[in-house]
Amino acid sequence: MRHSVDEIVLKNGMKGLLINVPGASVMNFKIQFRAGCRYAKKPELYEIAHIVEHLSFGANARFKDEQAFESEFTKNGAYHNAWTSDLSVCYEAECADFEWDRILELNRISITEPRFNDEELKSEKSTVRSELTGYLNDYARLIWPRLMSATGEPVPTLRERLNTVGNIELKDIREHYRRTHTANNMRFVITGRLPRRRKRQIIKNLENWNLKEGERLEAPDDQLHSGNPVLIRRKDASNITFGFSFVTPRKLSSEETRIMDCLNHILSGTTSSRIFGQARKRGLIYSMGSSLTNSIKNSSWDFDGEVNLETADELFILIQRELNKVLNGEIKESDIEAAKSYALGRHQMSAQTVSQISDYYSDSYFLGGDIEEYHKIPGLISSIDKSKIVTLAREYAGSGIKGFAAVGSCEKAIINDLAAHLEI
Repeated sequence: MRHSVDEIVLKNGMKGLLINVPGASVMNFKIQFRAGCRYAKKPELYEIAHIVEHLSFGANARFKDEQAFESEFTKNGAYHNAWTSDLSVCYEAECADFEWDRILELNRISITEPRFNDEELKSEKSTVRSELTGYLNDYARLIWPRLMSATGEPVPTLRERLNTVGNIELKDIREHYRRTHTANNMRFVITGRLPRRRKRQIIKNLENWNLKEGERLEAPDDQLHSGNPVLIRRKDASNITFGFSFVTPRKLSSEETRIMDCLNHILSGTTSSRIFGQARKRGLIYSMGSSLTNSIKNSSWDFDGEVNLETADELFILIQRELNKVLNGEIKESDIEAAKSYALGRHQMSAQTVSQISDYYSDSYFLGGDIEEYHKIPGLISSIDKSKIVTLAREYAGSGIKGFAAVGSCEKAIINDLAAHLEI
């Protein structure tokens, strides 16, 4: 969909993007604060941002409780949600074009005029406990906190996160909200049909949000290092669920993220890929993947999957061999061209809806204030070549920062042996 992007800096310190999509029939709102779990005042309150998020659509200056607010918000089909990460709390909403102003105003009320109370806090603490308890049965969710902790990030396990919920009191909720929900710490992406008059109305509304000035909170700067392999022992685990990462201690550029996406496609994107494709053909594994996690202070090249014990060693020998081939520049030009063609197609498909356009810009903008101009991406993809892929892969492999974690019922020595194959 055709669209244009304007970055707006308001008098009260808020910053954001207004994305005009001519003819759009819906409006999408995203409001983000650096207010995630890593900004808890002390480790014992780690889960506080998650609970603030859950309380965000509860009692406020106009509505007595969540049910009353929800009924009003959704009466014409509008949708809202919120999510929390280590860095962010983000509030999202989407509505029909005809009621954009009503929904923006309801967002203002819920975000700037909450009325936190003990009754809703008690309820949401129970809900968060239920959510986290469910995650304990998801082996993939168990792996990554342990891997991150092993490489130097002070991230608690799921069990430790659960234990912090009981420590959180109403005064803690109010303190976290006051400290993090400030004008200078807020970013927004508003997407839809935005003629000039509507843009002025949106700016006027946002400038009336009653938030303290505050500051844009700094991202944590962890000193990362290689960690020992971690085994999370589960007696009932019938196979090995694994994850491993190579980390470079910097944020990648837009071009570099496309390079890594291209490499990941070559290695694990399809059933003809060099690691997943070969492993699947040989019956070593049902599924596995690789991806890029790009953050403000570092970027990780991540791999994950599940493998049966009897085929695990053969799989990791394959992984080691194929990664070494990449580092030695043994990549077919035909594979690179196929990956670039795939990336161009996926890019063109990424702007078919208002929501997709909003997601495309908000990820990089909320992370570091970058505006990745949509029309420039095909040029970045077309410029990818073997030397750029090899150079970046060697940076990850040579950084000296890597981690490995697995869930299984096997002996730790087996996990150590698998991790040893990643000495590339």
